[in-house]
Amino acid sequence: MPDRHLVDVHVLLVRDAELLLTRRRGGAFDGMWHLPSGKLDAGEDVLTAAAREAEEEVGVVIDPAGLDHVHTVHVNGSGPEPRLGLFFATTSWIGEPTNREPDKCSGIGWFDLHALPANLIEYPAAGITAYRRGTSLSVIGWNEHPQPRPADTVHG
Repeated sequence: MPDRHLVDVHVLLVRDAELLLTRRRGGAFDGMWHLPSGKLDAGEDVLTAAAREAEEEVGVVIDPAGLDHVHTVHVNGSGPEPRLGLFFATTSWIGEPTNREPDKCSGIGWFDLHALPANLIEYPAAGITAYRRGTSLSVIGWNEHPQPRPADTVHG
């Protein structure tokens, strides 16, 4: 097993009760839906990375201070190395989302948060589900750990 973890940032652009998704082009996830996302670059903080990825992938400008951290997932098996995925939501951006990476993305679409497409990649789907439930942390692919309870059911 590799001795490092990648850090991914995912952006939930929320408009009313809708969520923007991008459809992957090529590779193992061809035709499947995903969130605007990418890897943290060296020397970059996670909020700046999330705003950068949203601009690169769908052409919207986001003030990093306007991003709310809504979920963290520690995932094993989504790629060659384990990942720590940080999910950020915003309802405020400048510009109309467009497909800025047609070589990697075959389309974008707005979906009702409670009626998402069936062909959503498992990793971002876990983050979206946790966002809807108010769960702050989840673990995928590390079978020895139970899933945390949603925040609204945790009692001190």
